Amino acid sequence: MRRRVFAVLVACILSCEIFGSAKAQDWATKMFEVREHEFGVVPRGAKAEFRFEFKNPYTEDVHVANARASCGCTLVRVENPTVKTYQTGTIVATVNSQAFLGAKGATITVTFDKPQYAEVQLRVRSYIRSDVEFQPECVRFGTVEQGTETEQTVVVNRIGRSDWRVLDVKSSVPYLSAEIVATERTTSGINCRIKVRLTGKAPAGSLHEYLTLMTNDPQIRELPLMVEGNVEALVSVTPTLLFLGVVKPGQTVTRQLVVRGRRPFSILGTECSDCPAGSLECQLPIGSESRTVHVIIVKFTAGQQEGKVHVRLNVRSDLEDVTIPETTAIAMVKY
Repeated sequence: MRRRVFAVLVACILSCEIFGSAKAQDWATKMFEVREHEFGVVPRGAKAEFRFEFKNPYTEDVHVANARASCGCTLVRVENPTVKTYQTGTIVATVNSQAFLGAKGATITVTFDKPQYAEVQLRVRSYIRSDVEFQPECVRFGTVEQGTETEQTVVVNRIGRSDWRVLDVKSSVPYLSAEIVATERTTSGINCRIKVRLTGKAPAGSLHEYLTLMTNDPQIRELPLMVEGNVEALVSVTPTLLFLGVVKPGQTVTRQLVVRGRRPFSILGTECSDCPAGSLECQLPIGSESRTVHVIIVKFTAGQQEGKVHVRLNVRSDLEDVTIPETTAIAMVKY
């Protein structure tokens, strides 16, 4: 009888430990909106990557200790491994199309060691073909000043099919377009030259998009063509997400906003939306002279009510037709 009771007790303890461990993983899993990605057909040597983003909704810092793939067909890197409250981190999965061919899949294990240990698994799949290649491996615009238009050309080589054609190029964003410039036969197959255009309406920030090449090949109906670059804003604000911290009712905290421009400018004032009366003040730089860098002191005084404070802050300048990115200020008021 004692042995049976002991066995039941041990089983209960093990069950609780396993359940507790599973529940402990939930905090990390909840940070990811997407945990699987299908690359589709990838030409050999072409650049294809997907960015698994995760957002920290907690008041403690989150830290990625490691991220590894189960197969060498997928390369992994971590951007911003330490993620503060309400900020975003990224696990970048890249298809190793130089070294592998055929159907490939990988599980990426992301290990967190702060605020506590947890693992999250991400999955990717692709099919790498040797009879199609891009020259260069993707469309690279480099650094482009916001508001300007630029073009790049890529050549698609189809080996072994003289009747192969790219019929159309589709874009999922309005500021990217492409046209088929020429299609030529070669001794090995077909070369298709495509001109890709980035318009002046592209938003500021890193550019990571895909164009979809529609072909007449029943085996390769669609080919993803990666487009990357950096659209540099005329005026930028750092940070665009300002966490004021966990504060007690009546407590005052100060933070800094740095406003940078590509040419000298003056700050005329600030405006805030959804701001409780008298709780947030902005101290503008002393003097009205134009310069390329301005520092604004943001002063927040918590009210008596507990909860999350979410304020949208806009900076006005003397630069005509230039929109300065909005800043979001967040605080948690707690006794």
